Parts: sequence; C-alpha cells; structure tokens
Amino acid sequence: MRLARVRRAIADARLDWLLVFHPVSMHWLIGTDAKSFQSFQCLLVSAEAKPLVMLTRDAERNEMLQDSLVEDLRIWGGGEPGDPIAAFAQVTDSLGLRRQRVGMEVPAYYLHPRHYVRIKDMLGAALVAEPDNLIHDLKMVKSPREIAMVREAGRIADLGIDACVRTIAEGCSELEIAGAVYQAMLSAGGGLPASAINLVTGDRLGFSHGSPTARRLGRGEAGNVEFGAAYNRYTATIGRMFSLGEPSARMRDLHAVVRRAGDACIAAMRPGVAATVPHEAAKRVIAEAGLDRHRCHTTAYGIAPGFPPYWGEPIHIFGGSRYTLQAGMVFSVVPPVFIGEERLGARITDTVLVTDAGAERISRHSRDFIVVE
Repeated sequence: MRLARVRRAIADARLDWLLVFHPVSMHWLIGTDAKSFQSFQCLLVSAEAKPLVMLTRDAERNEMLQDSLVEDLRIWGGGEPGDPIAAFAQVTDSLGLRRQRVGMEVPAYYLHPRHYVRIKDMLGAALVAEPDNLIHDLKMVKSPREIAMVREAGRIADLGIDACVRTIAEGCSELEIAGAVYQAMLSAGGGLPASAINLVTGDRLGFSHGSPTARRLGRGEAGNVEFGAAYNRYTATIGRMFSLGEPSARMRDLHAVVRRAGDACIAAMRPGVAATVPHEAAKRVIAEAGLDRHRCHTTAYGIAPGFPPYWGEPIHIFGGSRYTLQAGMVFSVVPPVFIGEERLGARITDTVLVTDAGAERISRHSRDFIVVE
C-alpha cells in the first residue's frame, strides 16, 4: 500500500525513479531500523513495479537482509575502505538511470555535500528534480497502527515525567534528573529518542534547547524539561515546567501565558483548517501579553518516526505554512517564550493527534506548573 502510493507520487511528479536518502523515508517504506544513515546509503524506487534497490555499506548487509523489505541489495566497502559513489555509479548504470528522469531527496542531514555534488555531476541531465518532501507528505496522515505506536510512545513519555518529578530534590543535578527520565523510558520498553533531552534550571531557564549539566537545583528554583519518548521510532514529545518550592510570580505569569497559547493552538486544530490558523491563535495570546518578541520557536510541528538528530516532519504550524490539517496528523505543540535578559523562559509541550472531532492531547499529565515541596 505505501509503496504503491509512493510509485504513484513518483509518476505524478513525471519521474521514472526517486533516489531516497532520508532514513525516515526508508523506515516507512522498507522497515529498516539500521544506523546505516551514518554512512552513504541510497534506496532507489521506480515509478514502475520494479524491485526496490538498496545500496549500503557492507557493515549493514546482515541487518538489511534480515530486517527490511529490500528486494535487491547492493553493497559498497567491506574490510577495507570503499568509494560509495563509485558503487553508486555502477548501480545507476545497471538500471539505466542516466537515460531516465530522476528525482532525488536532498535532506538537511544524511547526505554529505561532497556526495551530493558527485551524484549531481554523474547523473547530469537525468536529474530533473529534488522533491525532498515527496514521501514525507504521503506519510503525515498516520494509519491506525501508527497512531497506536504514537499512543504507546505517549504512555512512555508520561512515565518519564513521573520519574522526573520523583527525582526533583534540593541538591540533585540536571544530569541526575535526565538519567532518571531515560531510565524510566527505556525500562518501560521505549527506544532511544532521536533527539536529546532539553533540561534547564535556575539561571539557565532562558536557554531554549539547553542540555542537562551538573548544575544542582536549589530551593525556590524553577526548571523546564522537554523530551521525546520513542516506541519503534514513533515519537511522542512532552515538556513541563517544575519548581522546587513555590516559583516566583514572574514564572507563574510566563507559565500561564504559554499555557493559554498552547490551549489556543490546540483548540483551533481540526481537519480542513490551514496550518497557519492555530499558529495565529497562539501568537495572539503571546502578543497580547506583550511577549511577542520573545517567541523564538515554531508553534507546533509534525512528528515522524525519528532518526538522529530529529523526529520532526516538514509540516509546521507557523506563519507561511502551505499545509492544511487532516485527521490522523500528529503534532508536537510547543509555543514557548524565552527572555534572555531576564534569564527566564517557559515552555509546555504536548503531542496532539488531529481527529475528526478536533484535536486530542496524548498525555495524561496536567499542564499545570509542577511544584515539588
């Protein structure tokens, strides 16, 4: 079913072949979970009912044969260094690609610029398009089975928040809290998330993507934790504000603003709505609080099966987005405020499923400020 849809999309784009480089595209089409994205690899998909051809390094041979739907496996390298582009040239010649119309994914990661230049030179006039989102756009509406995996990831994410709250204590470090979160998620059957946890406390609260450090939490200090939980690489994100003892009035105010903004975004999410509409709803709340210049992040973004360093999809709930929401889409809703000069910030993150009735928040956790006495 998925392959048939991709073949139709390739044909509709007036292409004969698509060169697939994004590991999420490969995961969706052939089920591979391999770390082979660390080196050159390419899945070649024809618009016709021809075998799927995978070129990867020799180190990934066994995993591809045993744990993927690849039909024609080609190998480069081995016990000694190899030139993947020379091997790629042999594959393209065997398939006659230089005499056909070829499209190529050019993802932000996973394809080295030197490899891109050599492939472009090699294919010459045969390379007629770079449809980066051809497969991604097909997979944004999740199947019931995919939604079930997102729900399981959401259950695991909730356990991560539970572990975070249990660990918060005077003198505990950010790293200790992060360790407890990861231990809870992995012990519950989760996989390694595609992106690292964001965890900041005290005077680091102005960092929008701060990694945990050895900094120790003091009484009266606030913190922010945000992470993704993975189940079969399907991801659910969650983020909450917490404090050891009562937070300051300013932190309460910032938290209230981002909570109202997130609620406004979720309330506006329903099938048939332009992706800009929920963004404008959240933006309006933050602007009315006089904090619009401190918005430094998308309001929401689509969540995919994740491979390092990211789990996001091309769709953003943001100004200028060309997408329309559909039932079955899954989003991380996260309209934050970060104020560098005050060394403060607030963010509440939730995974939201667009349904026929509107939008459903996946997490069981309240969006309240978590106060640990």
